[in-house]
Amino acid sequence: MYAAVLCAGTALAQAIEFESNGLRFQTLTRDGVTIMFAPLPVQVRDYAVLQVAVSNGSPSTRTVKPEDFRFIREDGSKVPAAPARQVVKEFLDKGGRSDVIKLVTTYEMSLYGVGRIKSTNGYEVRRQQYLAEMTSAKLKAAAAASAIAFIPTTLKPGESTDGAIFFPMQGRPLTAGKLVATPGSAQFEFEVGGLRHPGELIRRP
Repeated sequence: MYAAVLCAGTALAQAIEFESNGLRFQTLTRDGVTIMFAPLPVQVRDYAVLQVAVSNGSPSTRTVKPEDFRFIREDGSKVPAAPARQVVKEFLDKGGRSDVIKLVTTYEMSLYGVGRIKSTNGYEVRRQQYLAEMTSAKLKAAAAASAIAFIPTTLKPGESTDGAIFFPMQGRPLTAGKLVATPGSAQFEFEVGGLRHPGELIRRP
């Protein structure tokens, strides 16, 4: 299903929406690079969380990182995505078992709802690396954040990755506005509506 979505995004070269496992996804292709995302129905501490997948279908190497993403409210104010290291540090300093369960359960629901993404450095790969030998609750919380957080990644042609991007929203969900991503020279813009219920985007007329 994931491959079909990527092909559709490539052919249309415009944002398309689809629903999977109760979540509303959007996907867009620019210059051979495809970005797909869905708001997750969970607030983790002060963050609104997006599940994001990126696939490089271009003939050149591309680098993508959380700092490439920002949310622009309707009033024009901007909320940049938090760097992965900042999120992991917060989980290490303040994380607990409830944060781990909420984050991992929700993210896996989103990821597996659209089929297994064969990422070269995605959640599955990072989870095995980070969670193998963790024992304390705080370290497990930090490890879960490390595995799930979208990290700076260099993608060769044909490679893909996934991860969660965290927006500091003081515990509130994303309101109406735009999600903008600028990995390299390409710019991706997605219209985001208010949330009628967690994870669902309101379609604009």
